[in-house]
Amino acid sequence: MSNQDSRAPEQTQDQPAEKQESLLLNLACNLLVPTLILTKLSGDDYLGIKLAIVVALSFPIIYGLHDFFTRGKLNFFSALGVVSVTLTGGISLMELDAIYIAIKEASIPAMFGLATLLSLKTSQPLIHTFLLNESVMDTQKINQALVQHNRVREFDKLLINASWILAGSFFLSSVLNYLLAVVILTAEPGTVAFNEQLGKMTALSFPVIALPAMLVLTADLFYLFRGITKLTGMPLEEIVKQK
Repeated sequence: MSNQDSRAPEQTQDQPAEKQESLLLNLACNLLVPTLILTKLSGDDYLGIKLAIVVALSFPIIYGLHDFFTRGKLNFFSALGVVSVTLTGGISLMELDAIYIAIKEASIPAMFGLATLLSLKTSQPLIHTFLLNESVMDTQKINQALVQHNRVREFDKLLINASWILAGSFFLSSVLNYLLAVVILTAEPGTVAFNEQLGKMTALSFPVIALPAMLVLTADLFYLFRGITKLTGMPLEEIVKQK
């Protein structure tokens, strides 16, 4: 583990607990509400094609902004979600070919995968941000145990393997994103049918894309935990920070 980890300040007990995100509100604003609006309210009798897109995609954007002001700091993934939704809205409103949405959907996770691998050449691999972060793991204690047992080199190899698995989850999401968009978005842009397909794609994004990626990430996390406990000789309870 890098020296930066051992010098990182630990969270004190006096610091206020970070407000927990509401999973139900997250799903409602980012998945359920946009899906219902696009599939049910895109007709001329309701919101119409373009207004339905604007209203549907405003929910994830408003949620991302609300998350920022509530937590008082920028949540990178919420910010990325806002950018992604804005691009989808722009492409849809300009009635561009659906292939541009497919490319956009695939490019974001693909860039994360490449960034994860490229970061291995830096002093702070992205595996620290995604899985091995100080809000979850007692990195200072882990670092001390690795030095004490002379297992730093083996830990570096563990991080490399875990980074490849993490990158694999992003590449998997990239491929699934592209295929889902290509298969679902077959109607002419600027039509009610296209809006309905966009809503269907939004609804299917969780079971088709998020769940497989989460399974890979969970497996990677268990692999990382198992390796750390083996290298440090510490049980999991001592590695994970107690809230």
